[in-house]
Amino acid sequence: MFGFVVANAQALTEAQRERYRGCYCGLCRALKARFGELTRLTLNYDMTFLILLLSGMYEPEETADLGRCGLHPLRPRSWWRSGFTDYAADMTVALAYFNCLDDYADEHRYTALAASRLLRRRYAEVSARWPEQCAAIEQALARLGELERAGVADPDAAADCSGALLGALFAVREDPVWNPRLRAFGEALGRLVYMMDACVDLERDRRRGCYNPLLGGDREMDRDEQTEMLKMLAGDCAAAFEALPIVQDADILRNVLYSGIWSQYALAEKKRAKGEKADA
Repeated sequence: MFGFVVANAQALTEAQRERYRGCYCGLCRALKARFGELTRLTLNYDMTFLILLLSGMYEPEETADLGRCGLHPLRPRSWWRSGFTDYAADMTVALAYFNCLDDYADEHRYTALAASRLLRRRYAEVSARWPEQCAAIEQALARLGELERAGVADPDAAADCSGALLGALFAVREDPVWNPRLRAFGEALGRLVYMMDACVDLERDRRRGCYNPLLGGDREMDRDEQTEMLKMLAGDCAAAFEALPIVQDADILRNVLYSGIWSQYALAEKKRAKGEKADA
């Protein structure tokens, strides 16, 4: 589901890259502090985007510093954290736990099963702190599992599961004014990245007999139609984002949405095409 929500670093200024990298490093430190060293392996840029979004929305106080770590022992790197960094660390662990369960169910990878067992207790901690968000994750993934088992060729239904999941994660505060718009943006982004993933994995899923909502319908979309679908979903996502009153880090967030996501999609498509050529 994730992996597309990444900035196009080449299109950022040096100050923006430092800010973006500092957020990522702050999340890494929060994972270690809250859950231990091994959970840093779950670190990703998708939750970095969540921190930037929520921090830009509410502009909480931030803590910043320089420091070395095991991955960068020679040169200290700048990092910063807000109150939303700890929340994003919790959601990182929650999503990693279910991703490991999914990997084991799909591919019977025992490394994924072992990782899920290591994360199980951590997920219980997160669920106790954020029962509403974790319930939404479980419900969305359960519904998606039902669609997969039934082989339902309905892209909208499957994408809506991803949308519901991200919508719940983005609407974190008791805020009747802005929560609906944050939820709407999360839902739009969730649908977009789910369908991007489905488009990229289409031929691989066909070969392996795996579920993909683009397979099995009366008529499959060709590549041009898939691209048009993604552009429409991206337009919905952009409209939902621009409805938010975000000023802080807005340029970085727009870079991710309007450039970074598409750069990651193009890279994934290039790898897909290369793999299909090698199999031919």
